Amino acid sequence: MKGLIQRVSSAQVVVDGEVIGKIDKGILLLLGVEKDDDTTRADKLIDKVTTYRIFSDDDGKMNLSLRDIEGELLVVSQFTLVADTAKGKRPGFSRGAPPALGEELYNYFCETAKASGIKVATGRFGADMKVSLTNDGPVTFWLES
Repeated sequence: MKGLIQRVSSAQVVVDGEVIGKIDKGILLLLGVEKDDDTTRADKLIDKVTTYRIFSDDDGKMNLSLRDIEGELLVVSQFTLVADTAKGKRPGFSRGAPPALGEELYNYFCETAKASGIKVATGRFGADMKVSLTNDGPVTFWLES
C-alpha cells in the first residue's frame, strides 16, 4: 500500500460538479492499493499517516503529527501510484489491486481512520475526480507499508 501525503491548509474533491469531500488544515492522502495488500498493511499505513510528524511546532520544526494538531484527512483513491514506470514510455498496472480489492481496502482504510478519532473526508472510489489543494510548504512525502 502506497500513499502520497501532502500537508495542506485546504483541499477538496469534486465529482460531477459537486464537492464530495473537503478539509481544512490537515493531510491530503492519495492512496494506492497493490494486489498483495491487506488490512494489516492498511493499519500500518493509517498509523504512519496519522502520526507522521510533518506539522510545525512553536519553533518552526516538523515535530507535530496530524493527531497532535487535530487536523483533518482527505483520502483519495489513486491507482496510478502503484504503476510500474521502470521501463518504456507507458505505465504498467500489473501491481495494482483488482478493483474489488482496491475498493474494499480503500473503504477499510477510511472507516478505520475515522474510528480512530480522525476527521476523515473522502473522494469516490473509481470516479473521475477533480482534486484541488493548497499545499502548505510545500510539504509532500511518499509513504509505504
